[in-house]
Amino acid sequence: MATPVEVEINGPDGTPRTVRSADAHADLVASLRRAVDGEVSDSTLRRAEYSSDASNYRVVPQVVVVPKDVDDALAAITVTREAGVPLTTRGAGTSCAGNSVGPGVVIDFSRHVNTIHHLDVENRTARIDPGVVMSSLQKVAAPHGLRFGPDPSTQNRATLGGMIGNNACGPHAVAYGRTADNVIELDVVDGLGRRFTAGADGQGVDRVPGLGELVTTNMALLRTELGRFGRQVSGYSLEHLLPENGTNLAKALVGTEGTVMSILGATVNLVPIAGAPTLVVLGYPDMPSAADAVPALLTHSPLAVEGLDARLVDVVRRAKGAGSVPELPPGGGWLMVEVGGTTAQEALANAEAIVRDSGTTATRILPAGPEATAMWQIRADGAGLAGRTPSGAQAWPGWEDSAVPPVHLGAYLRDLDALMARYGVDGLPYGHFGDGCVHLRIDIPLEASGDVLRSFMTEAAALVGTYGGSLSGEHGDGRARSELLPSMYSAEAISVFEQFKALFDPHDLLNPGVLVRPDAVDAHLRRPAAKPVALSGGFGFGHDGGDFTTSVHRCVGVGKCRADSTAAGGFMCPSYLATKDEKDSTRGRARVLQEMANGTLVTGGWRSPEVHEALDLCLSCKACSSDCPAGVDMAQYKSQVLHESYKGRLRPMNHYVLGWLPRWARLASRMPRLVNLALSVKPLAKLSLTIGGMDTRRSIPSFAEVPFRTWWKRQGTQLAAGSRGAGTTTERRKPKVVLWTDSFSDSLAPSVPEAAVKVLLAAGYDVVVPEGEACCGLTWISTGQLDGAKKKLSTLLDTLGPFAVNGVPIVGLEPSCTAVLRSDLLDLFPDDPRAHAVSTATHTLAELLTDPQTRPAEDSGWAMPDLSDVTAVVQPHCHQYSVMGYKTDEALLVGAGAKIRTLAGCCGLAGNFGMEKGHYDVSVAVAENALLPALREAEEGDVFLADGFSCRTQADDLAGVKGKALAELLADRL
Repeated sequence: MATPVEVEINGPDGTPRTVRSADAHADLVASLRRAVDGEVSDSTLRRAEYSSDASNYRVVPQVVVVPKDVDDALAAITVTREAGVPLTTRGAGTSCAGNSVGPGVVIDFSRHVNTIHHLDVENRTARIDPGVVMSSLQKVAAPHGLRFGPDPSTQNRATLGGMIGNNACGPHAVAYGRTADNVIELDVVDGLGRRFTAGADGQGVDRVPGLGELVTTNMALLRTELGRFGRQVSGYSLEHLLPENGTNLAKALVGTEGTVMSILGATVNLVPIAGAPTLVVLGYPDMPSAADAVPALLTHSPLAVEGLDARLVDVVRRAKGAGSVPELPPGGGWLMVEVGGTTAQEALANAEAIVRDSGTTATRILPAGPEATAMWQIRADGAGLAGRTPSGAQAWPGWEDSAVPPVHLGAYLRDLDALMARYGVDGLPYGHFGDGCVHLRIDIPLEASGDVLRSFMTEAAALVGTYGGSLSGEHGDGRARSELLPSMYSAEAISVFEQFKALFDPHDLLNPGVLVRPDAVDAHLRRPAAKPVALSGGFGFGHDGGDFTTSVHRCVGVGKCRADSTAAGGFMCPSYLATKDEKDSTRGRARVLQEMANGTLVTGGWRSPEVHEALDLCLSCKACSSDCPAGVDMAQYKSQVLHESYKGRLRPMNHYVLGWLPRWARLASRMPRLVNLALSVKPLAKLSLTIGGMDTRRSIPSFAEVPFRTWWKRQGTQLAAGSRGAGTTTERRKPKVVLWTDSFSDSLAPSVPEAAVKVLLAAGYDVVVPEGEACCGLTWISTGQLDGAKKKLSTLLDTLGPFAVNGVPIVGLEPSCTAVLRSDLLDLFPDDPRAHAVSTATHTLAELLTDPQTRPAEDSGWAMPDLSDVTAVVQPHCHQYSVMGYKTDEALLVGAGAKIRTLAGCCGLAGNFGMEKGHYDVSVAVAENALLPALREAEEGDVFLADGFSCRTQADDLAGVKGKALAELLADRL
């Protein structure tokens, strides 16, 4: 039986109307499924995933369509129009203003409709589908010395269709213009079903009766109110239809935010890649002072002029580490000015000219290289990192990208600061200062209502209007600013906008509530509708005030989890890279959890099937905890969800088998030969895997015949005693170090801790392997058995705590277990001083050997083994990458002479994930992202280096390659 669905939208006369009965909805879904080869879904899960974009707004669609190609999309558009249902087209969903959420049918072009059809090198053009990610176009064009000019910070996930919809710009728009300036033709279909090509010289105008007359009648208005400065993006850019501007309908349709037509394809202009790009960094006392210097710098025709606040740089240092920020000239605000040249010498001369006219002595010139790249990375991460104020409060988009003519930018920033001070709110400004565009997210309180948002936005809109500015400088108006357009346009101009939309979409079906007859600024806000979610133990979520709802709303949808960042060394989000399904992105999962907190769509709380389906393919790799600029930690959320869902209930069998693995390993270690013999019988092994909820294509690792702790008692203690030089009085007292041997290393890979003992003794340490509990509860955490994990960790604190509080360093060998002590331990025991001591005292082997405070004394006689004969494929463990970082290991290896290829991205096994039934195919697909191709490309004799037991298991299971841990590599060459 069809579920009744009612949606309230604004009709053409501005009055609300309720549409769609249960039967009409069922007919719509059936018609779409008959017409569309791609996915048509009205499931609660899909609708939850697409209920938000990167804005403050939540509008639940009735149906989500993921077309296979352009014809498929056109079929869906036709069915939707004939049914009289609102339509919103969408790319990556990175819109900051609520431009890509809607109440009827949402069509996602990004997954399949993403072909680059033709690259014309001679004419410097490209013909593309709307779902093409901008960085994909850049990658194809780069070998020909070409690029698409505008480049927003979201370019590695933003689609060209979305950029056209919003008239996106980016840092280099100061040189190359906005998206509108780089569009040649558009293949569109309007709200009446008319498909045509829009272009210059009136192309397509005759397909829209009345359009020419509208322009002729209102020429004076179009000339005076529109196109006043480059970043006047708000409203409709109808100045492009003027005869002196070439009567260019394609350019006029850019920035219409899907309200008058849907884009089916585009031909865009490409520009030559600038030669010898050189970055000039200029320091000023504050951001307004930096803005004051911009007009003089624009006379030098720079490629980019970006503003950067000192507080944002401090946030980057805290989030990414001090080494992530290059040395900057003194200042409270900086300008990043990029110049080019035909040669490096010419670029340097252009940079020096910029310095002379900068009005500051705090300057630095950075040629293309790692430091310049790091500076640009700060800017790229701004969209997420600026989602928190310097105090750590959640900051929201809304007044996201206002713009004024650059000559007024300094004065505008001072007045904006005063307005924020009057409201007692804060934010981290940055942006495209060369174009007068300011990005700013503000900690406006949204937990209870949108009252303050409405009041602040109304006053901010009036302020920008006094400077002849624009509410939006590149992200469009959407639901955030459309209601405020009268603050910058006359009533006559607003009327012209309404008439323009009516010519293309008289029934108001295309993205209703945006630009024309807009929804209220404070309507459909996501955060005030979310409710606190009670926790029954588990994680404390102290970084979010102990509130799970606040924590999951860290995700504002910037969508970095949808980008393939592995080329740049990133690890997020492995399952999305394998499936390209929004459900499997960190953002998609966060949206479902937010809907759980809302409770009107996802209604079952912790046990909602939508929640569990969304989290099913989360590998718990923790990469989002470091790669997501908003600090989302989906592994922690998943663990808490499983904890709450199964508390006091029977769990899935794999929770008992894999979740209690250390317990079974300890039992197996009492008779390892018998257990290994039994599991070597294929029918028995297959039966064991089946009963345990695991995939039968997996193999079961062998248990060590001599566990490490047994070896330690038999041989290790004697080695340690001999190394201490017992009985001599002149022997220098050696520093103690605790070798913490986790359950995996003890029972499944004892060769690793045995090697570590040899390395540590050779390095001059007094090695201690304490008696007592060794398990950190990792597998209990990953399966959400948090009460059991806390019991394990409490006992482990009894074991390790006395050493830690006395300043004895602790070395962990299994990265995932080491990460538990460095991160999860603190959130599970926030008030236990021993937890903080143990976390601080815990090191990786590389950290211990290289940190000045813990490394061997200069007179110990220790020298790092020579690794110059080593060529290695290196797979960092996800948890090490995310929590401890892998740079120290890399520096050790390279410093010792090894030639390494460090992989990015997860191996795909991810502890229990890849073993579980239903995950095998995704696990293999994730391994194909980096690990398996690298192993196939490796030369004979190359070493596969991986500290993670699961990483080594995956390589052995899928490629027959045996791996080594760092401790083993070093021990082999002592």
